[in-house]
Amino acid sequence: MGSVAIITGAGGLIGSAAATRFASLGLDVVGVDNDMRAVFFGAEASTAANLRRLGDTLGAAFTHRNIDVRDEAGIDALFASIGREIAVVVHTAAQPSHDWAAREPLTDFGVNAVGTLNMLEATRQHCPEAPFIFTSTNKVYGDTPNRLPLEEHATRWEIAADHPYAGGIREDMSIDHALHSIFGVSKTAADLMVQEYGRYFDMPTVCFRGGTLTGPAHAATELHGFLGYVMRCTMTGTPYTVFGYGGKQVRDAIHSDDVASAFEAFFRAPRVAEVYNLGGGRHANCSVLEAISISQEIAGRELTWTYDDTNRIGDHLWWIGSNDRLASHYPEWGLTRDIPMILREIYDANVERWTT
Repeated sequence: MGSVAIITGAGGLIGSAAATRFASLGLDVVGVDNDMRAVFFGAEASTAANLRRLGDTLGAAFTHRNIDVRDEAGIDALFASIGREIAVVVHTAAQPSHDWAAREPLTDFGVNAVGTLNMLEATRQHCPEAPFIFTSTNKVYGDTPNRLPLEEHATRWEIAADHPYAGGIREDMSIDHALHSIFGVSKTAADLMVQEYGRYFDMPTVCFRGGTLTGPAHAATELHGFLGYVMRCTMTGTPYTVFGYGGKQVRDAIHSDDVASAFEAFFRAPRVAEVYNLGGGRHANCSVLEAISISQEIAGRELTWTYDDTNRIGDHLWWIGSNDRLASHYPEWGLTRDIPMILREIYDANVERWTT
């Protein structure tokens, strides 16, 4: 087995968690990151600080390569230079925002779909036995979850208790006949290509269809990073806007460490063309209104927020995913944090720089 982990988007929330995880397993980490996040969302979302932190904490075990995943030749040259020493490929680099994608569809599709194809082909050519781990999204299901039988409660929408998805939405939900958003389409194209490379070329690939991925290292912004941004606005006194659904839209949330733990589980026992929903499930979920309430309690101050009754295109009214398939294949994996724990960790990690 090789000794190198290639991780794209290494300066991001999930990429940096994965880099730390695989370095702890004794692998050398090559982190591919060109800080496109600063291009997407501005200087406040830059991954530069995270990349510096990885360099400081991992030392010689971490090498940063400033390559755009859309650069086919650059990606291929990187893989060729390492070859069979590549033990695992973790592809987290992405354009992650609905709103941004609609403004620049060509860039969005180039990064999310074409970039993923470049990574898959380089893996096939140079290290086809290395597990290929892809961070997909629950947006591959489009707005189909909004057609579930939902009930309005005081602070959230909930599914009917007798529905087959009451414990969480499974991977058997259709991805067809739905409004996906431009972002959802680019990620779906990538998701299907990852599956296809697995089946067609018999490669160990996996799509982790994440819900809300979060943690204290998230460079959260209004367009991406729900829980981190709610807490940031609460702590800094920045006005917050709730978009649609009465603020009762529900998300499950998973900590970046638990995501990296799932990556490790697949790496240790890879499978071909696998697909898993990955999120907080019934263990960790909340509505926007509930997240605001918990953030205010933790921060000890009120959040100034306003309501815009126009929901984001393709936005889910209710998403709680089922982790049952993943847990059945990897019973040693499990969630370690609920919503209050996650928000408390975000608060504690940022109290000195966010508190005004």
